[in-house]
Amino acid sequence: MTDPDVSHTLLDLALEAAELAGRLLRDGRPARLGVAATKSSPVDVVTEMDIAAEKLITGFLAERRPYDGFLGEEGSTSEGRSGVRWVIDPLDGTVNYLYGLPTWAVSIGVELHGERVAGVVAAPMRQETYHAVLGGGAYVTGGIHGDTPVRLRCRPAAPLAEALVSTGFNYVADVRAHQAEVARKLIPGLRDIRRGGSAAIDLCDVAAGRLDGYYERGLHPWDLAAGDLIAREAGALTGGRPGRPGDGELMVAASPGVFEPLQTLLEELGAWHD
Repeated sequence: MTDPDVSHTLLDLALEAAELAGRLLRDGRPARLGVAATKSSPVDVVTEMDIAAEKLITGFLAERRPYDGFLGEEGSTSEGRSGVRWVIDPLDGTVNYLYGLPTWAVSIGVELHGERVAGVVAAPMRQETYHAVLGGGAYVTGGIHGDTPVRLRCRPAAPLAEALVSTGFNYVADVRAHQAEVARKLIPGLRDIRRGGSAAIDLCDVAAGRLDGYYERGLHPWDLAAGDLIAREAGALTGGRPGRPGDGELMVAASPGVFEPLQTLLEELGAWHD
């Protein structure tokens, strides 16, 4: 059993680190962003700010917890000796950030002996921060909610035909084309579909009841480490293909009445196929 005091101590550090990184990204965003490198295609860029934010987070945490491990999108990987690992996406929604769109976030998940025990998703342009501790519920602060944490609850069960569902698309063109075809087949069976551009925020929107469901193929551990826990602590169900946890093949999060029919339909449509 995870010690709640330990989880809350780790959460407090994650909240502070996410706030610092979010402030850096929000206030330090240059008018013309320099591009430090590319990932899998010219569309998927890594900005100088992305790398700077990860360095800020890992430096802040390493100073306070020198024996912990890290898994970061921008390469901050170490095993650690404490059993704690910080899973970091310093800028989820990079393309949104590049274009000046507000849907981007800092995501920090915390694992203890391989189990997710805390998570923070800070969305500076929304002025909202979402957080959760395993077994302790999920909360949001900021924006219309003010400084007092407000508990998150996913939406009540709805028929799949009345569900608002979000998804994301890969940066690689042929994968994206397949994902678009799956979405085309899925749309007639839903209320509607959205594409926000940040997996972490989509998962938090499921937690907050702003979406009935979310699915995506091709995610990495840092994309979902915090958001998955936040969604589950808000009462949502999460997973991957039937009987599996959410992973790079498929991630699904939805209110309990939507999860199984959405997951089943995605399996039938081959949402996880290459």
